[in-house]
Amino acid sequence: MPTAPWMKEPILIPSDEVLNISRIRKLSKNFNNRDDWSLTDKIKGGRGKQAMRKIVDSITKLDDLTEKRGQLPQKEAEGYDFSVPIEEVIGEEEEDSRMNPRMPWVVNQKIVFRRTKKERVVTAAELSLPESLLKKLKCDAEKIEKWVKVPKAGVTEAVVDEINVIWKRGELAMVKFDIPLSRYMDRAREIIELKTGGLVVWTKKDTHVVYRGLHGSPSYGSSKLNLVPTSDKIPLPKSVVLNEDVSAESLTNRAVQDDNKTGKSLEESTHFAGMEENFSHQLVQRTLYEREADRLLDGLGPRFVDWWWPKPLPVDADLLPEVIPGFMTPFRLCPPHVRLQLADDELTYLRKLARALPTHFALGRNTKLHGLAAAIIKLWEKTHIVKIAVKVGVPNTNNEQMAWEIKRLTGGVLILRNKSFIIFYRGKDFVPPRVASLIVSRETELKHCQVEEEGARRKALESLHVNNKEVHNNCTVGTFSDFRDIQAKYELLKIGYGVVDVEKEAEKERLEKELRMQKHKLEILQAKIEKSDAELAKLNSSWTYAEQVVDHEMITQEEKQCLRKMGLKMSKTLVLGRRGIFDGVIESMHQHWKHREVVKVITMQPEFSQVNATAMWLVTESRGILVAIERLRKGHAIMLYRGKNYKRPPKILSGNLLTKREALQWSLEMQRVGSLKFFAYQRIWEISDLELKLKDLLEKR
Repeated sequence: MPTAPWMKEPILIPSDEVLNISRIRKLSKNFNNRDDWSLTDKIKGGRGKQAMRKIVDSITKLDDLTEKRGQLPQKEAEGYDFSVPIEEVIGEEEEDSRMNPRMPWVVNQKIVFRRTKKERVVTAAELSLPESLLKKLKCDAEKIEKWVKVPKAGVTEAVVDEINVIWKRGELAMVKFDIPLSRYMDRAREIIELKTGGLVVWTKKDTHVVYRGLHGSPSYGSSKLNLVPTSDKIPLPKSVVLNEDVSAESLTNRAVQDDNKTGKSLEESTHFAGMEENFSHQLVQRTLYEREADRLLDGLGPRFVDWWWPKPLPVDADLLPEVIPGFMTPFRLCPPHVRLQLADDELTYLRKLARALPTHFALGRNTKLHGLAAAIIKLWEKTHIVKIAVKVGVPNTNNEQMAWEIKRLTGGVLILRNKSFIIFYRGKDFVPPRVASLIVSRETELKHCQVEEEGARRKALESLHVNNKEVHNNCTVGTFSDFRDIQAKYELLKIGYGVVDVEKEAEKERLEKELRMQKHKLEILQAKIEKSDAELAKLNSSWTYAEQVVDHEMITQEEKQCLRKMGLKMSKTLVLGRRGIFDGVIESMHQHWKHREVVKVITMQPEFSQVNATAMWLVTESRGILVAIERLRKGHAIMLYRGKNYKRPPKILSGNLLTKREALQWSLEMQRVGSLKFFAYQRIWEISDLELKLKDLLEKR
């Protein structure tokens, strides 16, 4: 063994007791992997809440680990899953709280349920194509490098024509979608299969690969809309395309009639009708939300097939009539005791209600909206709110002009307008067309009855005038002679006092009322002034000036100039605030004089006479020597010299001045008295003016 320098002989130790350094290092490494090391590993702060929570969690994990390892073999214990089902956690909550007591700061942990995954939609290609062919088509689709770009307007005729051109050279065509269809690829798949008649076999992000079908070249151009996404490309009637209610029997009868015209056999027509019947069965299997929305929109117009959101499809407002001859804004009548305008809470409620409603119309035209207005009025008979979407990708759309035109034609209430939606409320004064026609007819009948009654009344008056003609000629009531008789009978009524000047009396009453009000306000102000004067007198009685010093120290003019220059260069100043001079100011001056000879006091008083009075007061209270008063950019600077024989007084606060709190109260009372006197002067001036006006009015009478 190696020995220390002060040892003369080496140490003889048996070989089994020799210190092995490498073994110690291995032990130290194994020491870090102990089970109890997790109690203090990576814990910051021994007394923090987070540290205590981690220690408790480590203890519980260690206990669970030791119990499981004691029960299971070595290999099973290492790979054992310690997760507990949610049902067991809910059921054994009370038992766990007894076995493992929680810390006071630990709250009950919330149970979070995982979001259920969206069920995968089975496409038409997976239902109709063989699995081997579908797999082959997917492999070929991954190798395609060129695609057809779909604009924001959707799958237009130009896009369908490009797809048909690609299908003439091959059986697959790649289509890449732009916003908004790229956000709803399921709806994009439905639209592309509907308009092209192909099958989407492969999808990745914003791209679809469309298969033309089992039968060679495409058989449908861009002008036809095909709703059934099968390889045979069977066109359905327009009623099915527009999501109208069509029965299976009517579909079969139509197919048979069309095939008889074209010369097809009965078997083929029956086959086609069966496929249409299957499709109608798929329409019935829609959700209740879609069926109710379709029932609400049935009969309003054709649907917008390029709708980029999930179904139900809105009505295409651009396909409705532009101008309807004789169209007029509907009649409106507000019920009695009902406020016509919407309150803020009502507007908020309607906006929240409209958020969950389906979109009723899709609009891309700014003007000529007679057909849309008629459809909206018809829809308002079933619902209170109409939701209109602005088409994306249509050039020159202006939602503000759209909203103004619809409001002008329908008279509804606009509750929301942005670049995507326009929402209208039918209003509290909305009357359905049938009820409005009844109200109008009833009002016309009442007006007709009033005209007839007025005519009958006039005839009765004319006949009465003819019968009483002689009495009327002999009667003097209401004539000028009757007036002269009354005037002669009542001699007390003079010409000047017979007529009452109503306007002058009203003006007199107004002036007297205003005069009384101004006098009442003046009394209130005077009472407040008296109260403030009492408070101010109480504060003024609690302070006095210091005694004048007879033997005052004098300095020469040269010394004043030198001290003035020192004061101008000083950056340490003492600022007088709204409190003015109180005991704290004098104490601060002596504190300045403790370290320097000159103190510089800044005051914001506007008048020089006030600044001079403040300087004299500071000289009296501090026993210093006034050096100079300088005008600054803002305010004035008062420079005071402590004197050659200056000694810090043992008692700075003599008690003759106000304290800091009393000085603030004195300043507030002074400000209050000044403002009250100003308003009192205004009231006195208005009272004198009213008295002059009243005097002039009485003199004119």
